[in-house]
Amino acid sequence: MSDLKITTLKKLKKMNKEDIRLRIRTRKTMLDDAERRSAAEAVFSLLERTAAFMMADNILLYHSLPDELSTHSFIDKWHSRKRFYLPRVNGLNLEILPYSKSRLHLGAFNIEEPDGEDATDMSQIDMVVVPAVAYDRRGNRVGRGKGYYDRLLNNTRAIKIGVAYDFQLVDEIDTDSHDVAVDYVITERGIIRTTRRKL
Repeated sequence: MSDLKITTLKKLKKMNKEDIRLRIRTRKTMLDDAERRSAAEAVFSLLERTAAFMMADNILLYHSLPDELSTHSFIDKWHSRKRFYLPRVNGLNLEILPYSKSRLHLGAFNIEEPDGEDATDMSQIDMVVVPAVAYDRRGNRVGRGKGYYDRLLNNTRAIKIGVAYDFQLVDEIDTDSHDVAVDYVITERGIIRTTRRKL
């Protein structure tokens, strides 16, 4: 690990969530398209080789924004073999609907969301692929600050997988009582187990 990266991680450890968001957002602007594609391919290649993914029938994903680790190629590759679901903002909460490329619209926060009335209960979901601004090695996450995923994940038994660029992994994140940690974090450098659940 370079001296620069070590220094950056030490600084991130002392930052509050808003500082982490700013630092990670700035770091993302330094990525070129090839780096973005390479990281996404590496992360989702690791994910799709896990037993948990192979066994999961119903998987909740996010439809990535340009600054997030891209899910688009992964969805295209697997949507005919897995039942994918996407979140849609409904007031203060997220509702879950089946993915179909033909029925997406630009919704809240300029995220493509599914159309339809066939919302699915989280009890039907086997795995959730969770986006975040940053993670630590205990599975704690920094989101965008709205709390949507914490509310969504609070009562699910589905295995929760955080995916991120390696530089989004920080030493420690301060948590609140309502924060929900993920079971694993996958970056382009490998898989980090944060609970006793089997991947």
